Amino acid sequence: MSATHIAFAGAGLDRADHIRSDPDALAALMDWRARLLRLDGLDPQIDPDGNLSWGTLADAAPTSELVFLGLAQGKACFAEVAASLLGSVAPANPRLWAAMSALDSAELATYGTARALVDWHARHRYCARCGCPTTLAKGGWQRSCTNAVCKGEHFPRVDPVTIMLVEHQGMLLLGRQPRFPPRRYSALAGFLEPGESIEEAVAREVLEEAGVVVRDVSYVASQPWPFPSSLMIGCHSYTDNADLTVDRTELEEADWFSRAEIAAAMAGDESGRLLTPPSQAIAHHLLKWWLAK
Repeated sequence: MSATHIAFAGAGLDRADHIRSDPDALAALMDWRARLLRLDGLDPQIDPDGNLSWGTLADAAPTSELVFLGLAQGKACFAEVAASLLGSVAPANPRLWAAMSALDSAELATYGTARALVDWHARHRYCARCGCPTTLAKGGWQRSCTNAVCKGEHFPRVDPVTIMLVEHQGMLLLGRQPRFPPRRYSALAGFLEPGESIEEAVAREVLEEAGVVVRDVSYVASQPWPFPSSLMIGCHSYTDNADLTVDRTELEEADWFSRAEIAAAMAGDESGRLLTPPSQAIAHHLLKWWLAK
């Protein structure tokens, strides 16, 4: 499965790691040619042509921090950590998904990178080791503790999440959470825990949520998911027993669906008992992959 076809993957920016560690080189790029990604809080601003909206560094507030996203056509690209984001929780924006659907894959990946980084900086103002304030370093790919004794270095975190298809005799196990729209089902998912392999996390999560023992776990594809900073690790597995014991604290419902049901739902048929995940979600691509295999 090509990563360029999965939302938030396949950014067109050159991340230019060598520049991050060179303050002089980075400063030389912060001129009138540099571009600043326009954000509304953490949400993207879209220009009249349906693309990401860019301004110049002059548009940034004097109190903001600037995160270096990378290079595009020789121009340095930045995102702004605005003071208004510090200590706040961004409310859900019902227009966000519509805005993102207007972006092509490369722009969506650029936005996802910016959103994850800006959100991390807004939430990590103090050192986790000693509690002292931190400052932006390496173009925004690090925060450094200001305590001369501690000198802690902190890096943008990525939280791995397994999301898995479970197959039994040509049927797939899908579940729904209470927050999902009616009849919307998706693949089961859960965060990896310390000391776990991907395969162990898949097995544990499926057993906990649905009471099903899986085998033959295999990797399919991954997706950066900037809400706020996950890496979705898409997997496939099999089970020899279809009996379900659903954990109602995790899922509202779980059930088995046939290939015909999933194929109809993926084709846009809303008359059945299943609505599939939106195209931006890796679960959609996992279902598409399963139907094609």
